[in-house]
Amino acid sequence: MEASCSPFKIILGSSSVARRKILAEMGYEFTIMTADIDEKAIRKDKPEELVMALAEAKAAAITSELRRKNSQEKDSEPIILIAADTAEGISQKIPLGDYIKDADPTLLITCDQVVVYGDAVREKPSSKEEAREFLKGYSGGRAATVGSVLVTNLKTGSRKGEWDRVEIFFHAIPDEIIEKMVEEGIVLNVAGGLIIEHPLILPFVKQVVGTTDSVMGLPKALTEKLIKEVM
Repeated sequence: MEASCSPFKIILGSSSVARRKILAEMGYEFTIMTADIDEKAIRKDKPEELVMALAEAKAAAITSELRRKNSQEKDSEPIILIAADTAEGISQKIPLGDYIKDADPTLLITCDQVVVYGDAVREKPSSKEEAREFLKGYSGGRAATVGSVLVTNLKTGSRKGEWDRVEIFFHAIPDEIIEKMVEEGIVLNVAGGLIIEHPLILPFVKQVVGTTDSVMGLPKALTEKLIKEVM
């Protein structure tokens, strides 16, 4: 898709480099905004519920910020919001302010993800020690990513969201590879310290049941589907 032909603009509500790459691969041009929320304050029993709740919270925070910044603008064109995390479907309407009713066509995409290992739900490692423990657990075993995508049309208030789950199986990961990953530090910035596309880890990925773009944080097919549903 050519970005110039798109009937809307996009704001990606995430600082994730991987999500930026995926959205660019989808043919979209976009700007970046991030949500100022306390993710640790949002807790749910199930990973699917957690990632959906996080997507909703991020969407609400960014929508509020857009409303604050643009309350005086009078341009009247549709806006769309996309929030991503990996969770089950939602479809409802949200109250909108004058800015959203009068805004240019825009898509806001926010994302979040967790890793499920056994019965544990893993978010970003809090330390190198925890990241090392996470990676050693994956060695010769399996894990799953659960992430949500939430899309809100800020013009109409229509909102659609779903979650996606991917199972990942690993060969044994050598300790020296784990140490290199931990020292590099990138594993501290991703859910569960899991980054299967990294060239050091990729050779030890045995099987992915699902799509790699979903593991990276933004499933392309689901995102396109939700965009179409709220247009």
